[in-house]
Amino acid sequence: MYPDEMRESLAKVEQNRAFNTAFEPKRMTAEEKETLLKTYHPDYIDGEFAELLVGQNQGEKVPKELAALLQAKSRITSDFDVSRPDYDVDVLIIGGGGAGASAAIEADNTGASVMIVTKLRIGDANTMMAEGGIQAADKPNDSPAVHFLDAYGGGHFAAKKELLYKLVTEAPEAILWLNRLGVEFDKDETGTMLTTHGGGTSRKRMHAAKDYSGAEIMRTLRDEVLNRKIPVVDFTAAVELLLDENGRAAGAVLMNMETQELLVARAKTVILATGGAGRLHYQGFPTSNHYGATADGLVLGYRAGAKLLYADTLQYHPTGAAFPEQIFGALVTEKVRSLGAKLVNADGEVFMHPLETRDVSAASIIRECSDRHHGVHTVEGVGVWLDTPMIERKHGVGTIEKRIPAMLRMFAEYGIDIRREPILVYPTLHYQNGGLDITPACETAVPNLFAAGEVVGGIHGRNRLMGNSLLDIIVFGRSAGRNAGKRAKETGIGTPDLSHLDRFARQLDEAGLTSDAVSPILLPDYARKKVK
Repeated sequence: MYPDEMRESLAKVEQNRAFNTAFEPKRMTAEEKETLLKTYHPDYIDGEFAELLVGQNQGEKVPKELAALLQAKSRITSDFDVSRPDYDVDVLIIGGGGAGASAAIEADNTGASVMIVTKLRIGDANTMMAEGGIQAADKPNDSPAVHFLDAYGGGHFAAKKELLYKLVTEAPEAILWLNRLGVEFDKDETGTMLTTHGGGTSRKRMHAAKDYSGAEIMRTLRDEVLNRKIPVVDFTAAVELLLDENGRAAGAVLMNMETQELLVARAKTVILATGGAGRLHYQGFPTSNHYGATADGLVLGYRAGAKLLYADTLQYHPTGAAFPEQIFGALVTEKVRSLGAKLVNADGEVFMHPLETRDVSAASIIRECSDRHHGVHTVEGVGVWLDTPMIERKHGVGTIEKRIPAMLRMFAEYGIDIRREPILVYPTLHYQNGGLDITPACETAVPNLFAAGEVVGGIHGRNRLMGNSLLDIIVFGRSAGRNAGKRAKETGIGTPDLSHLDRFARQLDEAGLTSDAVSPILLPDYARKKVK
């Protein structure tokens, strides 16, 4: 499958494989990591960020693409009639991924009436696309305290401690909850769950379902939601939040994605579980994200008065597919490296420890492909080798098919057998580290507006370790559902309106922001542009 111009480099990789399999590169020092990140990581490129001129985060910088959406006009005006709701529930959940489904299950357990609205279908989410696993410190040689230290350091000591504490201490129970619901985790012959290392972890605490972990978790959660007969309104997007006379979240204006019809959902509490922003393609990067990841929750929450935290930091997964072009940007799970594959440059040299944190790994690859000129060039760009045949040298024949079958099949579609040939990778836009600022009860600065999942910032700090995202959608999704359901029982029905849109519009005018752009954009625009 690989073209002739790559063959010379491939030969060097194969020639050095025996040595590279046994070779263990040293880990970088803290000083080396800091220098590397500031020089090569996309989060440190000043020209790619814009200062916010309005809202709760006025004066702070965010990616230019996000700033344009946060400071755009609403799709509707304040005089839109919201007095006759089409839906009336206790808890409205916006988003149908793992966080939204977890929230729905727990809110239902409180006895509240619950409804999920999602602009695609339930399960069309980044949860479905997560591959590597979910962390939990539930083995004898591990503890939530060690998990905390790994994640806190990996996030550059920037995580909100109370959120990270909640994440790691509730992790073991989250695994048991998923297991009871029916998630088919990998287990040995005694029924004990198998665990592996991830980048930045000091213990083997990664639980997985082969390399379909997110899909298996989402399958189970979706089935539970549907079996409980929790209403799910598919292909319906939230385009604006409603607030009542006391400034509390009171529902949302919805739009049917097919007919463009506007609908009103009244609720006592609202949970934003809208996921990430990869489809904004910050700095022109490809993305591993699903089609609907367009930062909707950040836009809706921000316009309603919620505060953002660390919105200037994104995660570029170090190993996105760089060849062939049909799967450019698709995720190559970190589990490939945790099983023994190493990153190798065009000269056949291992250039970094395989289990550095994701930001350090991504920056190392970018350095290798730019200043050092040790990348392999393709039609789409450049990349480095991830030498997958090392896995079976280390663990024996059959390991790849057993442990990472999705990767084996994805590349086999294009004539590449990852058991015998390495694969070409380059960083891909993967995760929104920043997001809405929440309390440990998952509530934003807007009363009765809760948030969970990738739309939240602060849990992971300024970088996330592998396996902690599938964990946070469960821990914080469940918590948001429980707390929103309980709050709904204590909350009277207010009079919802859209007057906050007028306040935001005045801020835009006063700041001299006169663009006709509207947000949220809901779906990415991939239409072919006319060539002049």
